[in-house]
Amino acid sequence: MEMTRQERLEKLLNAYSHHYDIFRDVTVEGGAFPAAAFFFLRDENYLISKKHVLSAVENHEYVYFYLTDRLTVSDLEQQIALSRQAGMSHIQPSKEHMSSFVTLVILADTIDPEAKVLIKKTRFQKYFRLALHGWMEYHIAAMEISTTSFLSNPAGKEARKLLEGNFSPSKRK
Repeated sequence: MEMTRQERLEKLLNAYSHHYDIFRDVTVEGGAFPAAAFFFLRDENYLISKKHVLSAVENHEYVYFYLTDRLTVSDLEQQIALSRQAGMSHIQPSKEHMSSFVTLVILADTIDPEAKVLIKKTRFQKYFRLALHGWMEYHIAAMEISTTSFLSNPAGKEARKLLEGNFSPSKRK
């Protein structure tokens, strides 16, 4: 029996839940997502004790999930803008901020050819204070359920690999 989009989302959220904080029915200014996953990592170097921090770096990732039966270019542009704005609102550049990734993961029954081209062409990076306060990069990955095909922009390869690992027919148990 074929999995529904919602069942696929649940499986994907379970995969993310090992290292990410999962949020359901996320409302952002201008729209909503059925789920989001946030990751935070902080690494510190100390001198003698934890009271004396020599250096610290922080890494963040904000993943937003979008489900649809048919992904068009206009829907994709709207979701890219919405997820990028939502992710950017969480980023707080500082001398300890190293990097942040904003990721949009799409599960769609069908994806229009023009939308596929846009997924592959989408690129966005931002440097904060000449990268002295870190940088951010936008990732996008999508699965076309009807053909079991996976797409991503160049930066979203890891998100695409996670989709493939969970839903590729050759990897199913």
